[in-house]
Amino acid sequence: MKKLRVLVVEDSMTVRKRLVEVLNDDPSMEVIAEAEDGKRAIALCHELRPDVITLDMMLPVMSGLAATEYIMAHCPTPILVVSSSTNRGELFKTYEALAAGAVEVMEKPRADDVAGDWERRFISNVRLVSRVKVITHLRARLASVTAPFLNSISRDDGHHGQNAAPEPERPCDLIAIGASTGGPKAVVQILQALPADFHIPVLIVVHIGEPFGVAFADWLDGQSKSRVKIAVHGQALTRGVFMAPPARHMIVAHNKIMLTDGPERHSCKPSVDVLFESLAMEYAGNLTAALLTGMGSDGARGLLAIRRAGGMTIAQDEATSVVYGMPREAVQLGAAQHILPLNDIGPALVKLAQGRKLPGAI
Repeated sequence: MKKLRVLVVEDSMTVRKRLVEVLNDDPSMEVIAEAEDGKRAIALCHELRPDVITLDMMLPVMSGLAATEYIMAHCPTPILVVSSSTNRGELFKTYEALAAGAVEVMEKPRADDVAGDWERRFISNVRLVSRVKVITHLRARLASVTAPFLNSISRDDGHHGQNAAPEPERPCDLIAIGASTGGPKAVVQILQALPADFHIPVLIVVHIGEPFGVAFADWLDGQSKSRVKIAVHGQALTRGVFMAPPARHMIVAHNKIMLTDGPERHSCKPSVDVLFESLAMEYAGNLTAALLTGMGSDGARGLLAIRRAGGMTIAQDEATSVVYGMPREAVQLGAAQHILPLNDIGPALVKLAQGRKLPGAI
């Protein structure tokens, strides 16, 4: 069996040796090289063409963010960010790396980790990231104007007419978005397509673990024309973008945002399904929901509940998804009325907020 070839980039020798040891202990992986700074990482990436890179953000000579931007523009390679960054500035650099094309992020090992737990998650993340087919990604493209709205993709999946809902005849009252792996980049692109005067509340659930989720809303706020905030328990739904905080489920009841400590769904907390199911009961047909890139099935059944309640539903297409897991599950359930490339989802939400129809519902 061909082994997974890994490049480890970490300036701390102690941490680097730990990562190398864990990777080499797995019979399906081999560390082909180590680098202590971003410039050396780029040279080794060009020379050796690894299958996956584990990358720290805080590096000498050239930062992890700068290395990510260069690698994704010139020698695209799946990147797993492994970082201990907890302050606001360093967290922002992690989000920038995810927006620039890094696939996933996880924390460095700590002395108080349960024996074997971090190692299992690390190997699992490396394996997941290695399977992602990355493309050349120029960071400047994120700030460009989105492509003209294309026709939605129609497909005969055996669900024509099932759970069908009419196209809206008036503007929707709320938009909800769910995403996981690849989600930070996708959410940024969608929010940048919304105009500054966008008046409909937007609720977002993104699977991004602690401690990396704590400042994510603040970073999104700086990337978007709309105000983006972490949701607060009991607050009324008003204009703006509200993101579920880490380790709390977000629901809506009586036109207020509520945060709960219920059990995980699909090993996720917050869960997209939990939000979508609450909205299906609360808003019925006055709602638009979009399910974006991500591993697993969270959000698929919730999207189906929204469609059955008369809401408008969108799934990201396979070609533009970093991981076509959650959207695929939704499509297979017949939950998605529209399957759209990422570039088209933001403009589609603007149309629906204005009460305009989208072509090609399935």
